[in-house]
Amino acid sequence: MSKVNVLLNRGGGAVAADSAIAEKVTAALEAARIHAELEQIDGGDYEVRCRAIAERGDPLLIVGGGDGTISAAASALVGTRTCLGILPLGTLNHFSRDLGIPADLGEAAKVIAGGKERAVDVAEMNDHVFINNSAIGLYPLMVIDRDMQRERLGRSKKLAMIVASARALIRFGHQRLTLTVNDEKQRVDTPLLFVGNNDYRTDLGAPGQRESLDEGQLCVLVMRKKTRRGLIAASVRALFNRTREDDMERIDGVDRLRVSSHRSAIAVSLDGEVVRAAPPLEYRIRKGALRVIAP
Repeated sequence: MSKVNVLLNRGGGAVAADSAIAEKVTAALEAARIHAELEQIDGGDYEVRCRAIAERGDPLLIVGGGDGTISAAASALVGTRTCLGILPLGTLNHFSRDLGIPADLGEAAKVIAGGKERAVDVAEMNDHVFINNSAIGLYPLMVIDRDMQRERLGRSKKLAMIVASARALIRFGHQRLTLTVNDEKQRVDTPLLFVGNNDYRTDLGAPGQRESLDEGQLCVLVMRKKTRRGLIAASVRALFNRTREDDMERIDGVDRLRVSSHRSAIAVSLDGEVVRAAPPLEYRIRKGALRVIAP
């Protein structure tokens, strides 16, 4: 096999935590008989570098990082002929987990060496690609607060999120949104709107996981209107994976979703990153638009 470009996000997950990660990645790929040309890239330059490789027409690009890193790579590769190989080097690695890619570095390298290609779906919000999910309401505000704490106070991600969650509950409020699901409108008052790339499980067996990434539909969940006490109770149940049916309303059969609001801009999370977008927000699924190597 000729040399393959391998990109690592210098500031993310295991890459930042392990000074020897580049050597470990190279060794794992060499053991799988993949000859790597490895680069460590700053997060802000990641999508640009991936796009340049895709425009060059490379058949394969290997990316190491967490969901944010993989999402940036997917945004560049979607709709191209370049296939994405994934080395799960993040904290949670939801996308690679749902694809069945092993968390072990050596085993993930073997999957890439196997070369089994799959075409999977991605979702979009106003042309912003996401591979996992998007949210409107409390969660994006918590992420903004968390990131400000980490930047200004140097707090750990976990501590900052706990503080941000407490503050969000204190500032508790609902979003008044108009949803156009395919061609039908409905108005909702909700503290949280969740939009997933394919169906997310909410049962106790495997909460937050997807059994498929190629069913071609959005997963839309609306948290029912609650008092502050009700929201706290629902949040605790979610923490212990004991969500009740009356916590979230599922909207089935969604190919397209429009979210309208009287606000001039809405904070929206996309794979854990927050953007401010002017409504209406147009969500859609892009069927089979991303080529990946997976079991």
